[in-house]
Amino acid sequence: MRYLPKSAAERREMLATLGMQSEEDLIAYLPPAVRFNSRLSMEDGKSEFEIVDYFKERAERNANGYASFLGAGVYNHYRPVLVDAIVSRGEFLTSYTPYQAEISQGILAAIFEFQTMVCQLTGMEVANASMYDGSSAVPEAAMMAVRVTHRDRILIARAVHPEYREVLGTYTHRQHIPVEELAYEKNGRLDLDDLKAKLDDHTAAVIVQSPNFFGLIEQIDELSHIVHGKGALLVVVFTEAVALGLIEPPRHADIVVGELQSFAISPSYGGPFAGIIATHEKFIRQIPGRLAGETTDASGHRAFCLTLATREQHIRREKATSNICTNQALLALMATVFMSLYGKQGMRELAEQNLAKAHYLADKLPLAFDAPFFNEFVARTNGKSPEQINAALLDRKIIGGLPLARFYPELENCVLLCATEMSRRQDMDTLAQAFAKQ
Repeated sequence: MRYLPKSAAERREMLATLGMQSEEDLIAYLPPAVRFNSRLSMEDGKSEFEIVDYFKERAERNANGYASFLGAGVYNHYRPVLVDAIVSRGEFLTSYTPYQAEISQGILAAIFEFQTMVCQLTGMEVANASMYDGSSAVPEAAMMAVRVTHRDRILIARAVHPEYREVLGTYTHRQHIPVEELAYEKNGRLDLDDLKAKLDDHTAAVIVQSPNFFGLIEQIDELSHIVHGKGALLVVVFTEAVALGLIEPPRHADIVVGELQSFAISPSYGGPFAGIIATHEKFIRQIPGRLAGETTDASGHRAFCLTLATREQHIRREKATSNICTNQALLALMATVFMSLYGKQGMRELAEQNLAKAHYLADKLPLAFDAPFFNEFVARTNGKSPEQINAALLDRKIIGGLPLARFYPELENCVLLCATEMSRRQDMDTLAQAFAKQ
């Protein structure tokens, strides 16, 4: 699409067609009181040289060279340069799947490979072409569970990412689907007694996160037996996809949703990211979004197509599973290239690095919980406020963790820390020293 300004002659021709004399006639129906008649508070235009110089000066303010121990759903991982080399190609550099999708066999092939890799990663049988992000995938899974079970109640663990829970509340409020939260135990994991007390025959789904928001690994097998014993569906959420390179896939879940930001997608002020939703084949008709499939063309050659697209623009609204529109195809491609580069063994080695570095750091700090964790954990500040510690760390070019009192008032003076393959020993030692100083 070109963005060319209209010439004066073209503007006169357009006005004549509308039977008007001037551009003011276009807004004549607006009362003078609501019109903005003053001069906009804007600088005069700049030359190309001045614009480049302007942005260079501002780019120098960026936090380059900072070590980061901040996770909480957005993680600092290495991005292989080959990812950008591939996704920058003109064939891929669009977030859209064309409306005549089968014309773009390359994009469909990439989506098909993405779906295959997500299934291998999660232990599920079918995955869609991506979701907007992990937070929007959670309510989509909840509503999918409501459709499958014909029940109308959702239980979600408090140890699920707080902002994911907020998004779920936004979706379910107008759907009149009640949502109740489940407590966590002293060790930071889901309180199974609270689950058993609240789980009933009206519950459509139980939503848990593993590793949870505190970085702790939940007991998915035991949860599965409890949830399925009441006929509800188990939805497992992940925010740190690298963990799936090491921990057992949540194959005992009914629906798996998550965030793939860790796979070569930059933090970028919180987005855009790429979410996923994966499930068993028996639920394929209820999965939201698009599904790319493999077939053969008229000549018998291998080809790809959109097998399912159950959104309201494609089928009758009352039959649609979701109104999700453009998926995150370009970002899903980034994740696909990332997974292809690392491979199964590389993914495991990457996860082992994260595990080892997080435990090296955790061994130097007072921990709030004693359950097994991956690359995130909660540390106590013992007298100092997290904000004080973070301010001191910033002076050393280190970004500290997330103060948890913002989301969990009972965890005052607790901070959520994350260590990845990007974390250096000297930075971890410096962070530990900041906690030790009283």
